[in-house]
Amino acid sequence: MDFLKEHASKLVAAILLVFFGLNLFISFQESTTMDEKAHIPSAYSYVRYGDMRLNPEHPPLLKDLAGLPLLFLDLEFPLQSKEWQEGVNEQWVLGDKFINCSAPSEACNDPNAVTFWSRLPIIIIAVLLGLMLFLWTKELAGTLAGLFALILYAFDPNIIAHSHYVTTDIGIAAFLFFSFYFFVRFLQNPSAKNIFWSGIFLGLAQLAKFSAVLLFPIFGLFVILYALSKAKPAGVTLATPLWKIKEIFLLGLKFIGSVVICFALIWLLYYPNTMNMPGEKLVEVAHVMFPDKGLGPFAKDFIEATHAHPLIKPYSEYFLGVFMVFARVAGGNTYYFLGNVSNHASPWYFPVVFLLKETLPFLFLLVATSLYAFYRIGKSFREAHLRSPKDFFAFLGRSFQSRIVQYLSVFFVLFYSYVSITGNLNIGFRHLFPILPFLYMLIGKTLFDMIRRQKDAFTQKVSLIILGIFSLIIMAIPILTYPSYLSYFNGAFGGHETGYRYVTDSNYDWGQDVKRLKVFVDSHNRCKSGMTFSGDDCTLAGTLPPIDRIRVDYFGGSSPAYYLGDKFVSWHSYSPPEAGWYAISIGFFQENIHTEAKPGDLNYRWLAKYAPVARAGDSIFIFYVPEVPESE
Repeated sequence: MDFLKEHASKLVAAILLVFFGLNLFISFQESTTMDEKAHIPSAYSYVRYGDMRLNPEHPPLLKDLAGLPLLFLDLEFPLQSKEWQEGVNEQWVLGDKFINCSAPSEACNDPNAVTFWSRLPIIIIAVLLGLMLFLWTKELAGTLAGLFALILYAFDPNIIAHSHYVTTDIGIAAFLFFSFYFFVRFLQNPSAKNIFWSGIFLGLAQLAKFSAVLLFPIFGLFVILYALSKAKPAGVTLATPLWKIKEIFLLGLKFIGSVVICFALIWLLYYPNTMNMPGEKLVEVAHVMFPDKGLGPFAKDFIEATHAHPLIKPYSEYFLGVFMVFARVAGGNTYYFLGNVSNHASPWYFPVVFLLKETLPFLFLLVATSLYAFYRIGKSFREAHLRSPKDFFAFLGRSFQSRIVQYLSVFFVLFYSYVSITGNLNIGFRHLFPILPFLYMLIGKTLFDMIRRQKDAFTQKVSLIILGIFSLIIMAIPILTYPSYLSYFNGAFGGHETGYRYVTDSNYDWGQDVKRLKVFVDSHNRCKSGMTFSGDDCTLAGTLPPIDRIRVDYFGGSSPAYYLGDKFVSWHSYSPPEAGWYAISIGFFQENIHTEAKPGDLNYRWLAKYAPVARAGDSIFIFYVPEVPESE
C-alpha cells in the first residue's frame, strides 16, 4: 500500500488518461445523440454570433465551451433560414440544418467533425471532475480513499457514457461538486478570498444548469446551521442566544457577498452571449412557452419589462431560462418504463433506474458503507452518555462542525433525490448524476475510516486486499461491457442486451448507433458480394438478401440518410407494412407497442412478431420481413 501512496500522482494521471482516451475513442464511434442536435447548434451560435435565441432553457457556460473548438472549423450556419430569422427556439430544425446532411455528397458541414470537436471540452470537464474528486476525498480521508473514489468514478459505465456528450449532465455534476468544495472552505474560513471563490463557483454552477438554483436554499440553510453549531469561545461575555444571532448575521452577510459575486458572474457571461440578440426574441419565446396560468403570466410580464435594455437583457435571458425549466418540469415528458408509456412521473422511476443501471459492486458498497455509517452514529451517541437536551445539542454541534462535509453531502444527496423523485421528468438516470460524485467520495471515506479503526495490522491488510479485489472488478466492468456504456444495465437485470425491456430514452437509446448501423449494412452487403474484410460478420449472408433499401425509424440527432445514402428509407410506425429490411430505434419500438392502440391505427405490433436478425450497437433493432404481413 505504501507503493500506491508513493505513486498516487502517477496512478491518478494514468486513470484519467485512460478515461480521457476511452471517451475520445467512444466519441468517434458514436453518432450525434438526440439532445446534442439542439445543444451543438446553440453552442456555435452563442460563441460565433453572440445570440442565445436557441435552447434558452439551459445556461450558456457548457455550450460556450463546446462551441469554442467549432470556431476553428470552416462551418456554415443557416442564418438566412426562416427558422432562424422568424422562428421561436427552432433548435431541432436548425440542428438538422447545421449538423446533418442528407447525403455525403452535399456541400454542408461534416457532422462527424462538428460532433467530435464540440464534445472535446465536455471530456475535459469530466477529467477535471475526476481530478477534483480524488483531491477532495484525499483531503478528507487520505490518498488511498481518493484513489478508490476516483476508480468508482472513472470506471462507472454510466459516467463514461455521458462524459463525451454535448449536454448538461456531466457539466452540472462537475460544477456542483466544485461549488460545494469552495462553499465548505468558505464556511470553515469566511475570508475575503474564500468569499470570492465560493461566489465564483456558485455562479459557474448556475451557468452550467438551472437545477443549480437548489444551491441557494441549501447553502443558505447550512450557513445558518453552521453558525448555530459553533461553540461560544471562552471569554465572550455576550449572552449565548445573542452571540448565536450575531454569528448568523455575520456569516450570512458574507454569504450574501458570495451571492452578489455569483450574479455578477452570471451577467458577465450572459452579456456576450446576448449582445447581438434582438430583445424581441425573448418576448416571443415567453409568449410561446408560458401558459396563461400559474407562473406563466408573471414570467411573461417579467420578460416584457426587462428585455429591451441592453444592460438588463442578460438577466432577462437568465430568468427566461429559469422560468422555462419550471414550465417544462410541470409539463413532463412521455417515457417508457416497466411496460408502460406515460407522461406522468412515477415515484419509482429513479429508485428503480438507479438499481438497474448502477454497477453491482457500487450498489453493494453503497449499502455496506451506509449500514456501517448508521452503526457508527448509533455507537457515538451511546458513548457520548447524553443526559440532557443541552448535552445532545452540544454533541450535535461538535459533530456538525467536525463533519461538515459529510452532513452537507448526505443532505444534498437526499434532498436532490427527493426533488428528482417527486419531479415530473422521467427521462434518464443521467438526471441523478449530480449526486454520484458525493456518493463516490462518501463511500471512499467510510471504507477507509472503517479500515483504520480495525485494531490489528493483519485485519487491516486483509481488508485492503479485499478492497483491491473490488477495485479490479470495478475496473473490469467497462472492459467486459465495451462499448455498451449508454445502454449499460447491471448483470442482475440481464445487462445491456435486455435493459430496453425495463426503460429506454437516454438510459438505452439516445441515437448513438447510426454509425454502427452503417457498419452493419456495409458489412452485410460485402458478405453477399463475397468481398469481405477480416472484421466482417457473415453469419447472416447465407440466408438473407443484400440490403438495397432499409426502412429506418430513428430516434436521435444524426441523419441516417447521410450514412446510408440511397439505401435509406424514412419510416414510421404508422406506415403500412412492407416486405424487406427495417432498422427501428428500440425507444420508438417499445413506446409504440406498449401504447394502447385505437382500432384501425397502424403500429409496430405486427413487427413485434418477428425476431430481430441483428442489432446496430444495442439501440437499433434490425428486422428482415420476407413478405408483406397479412393485415389483422
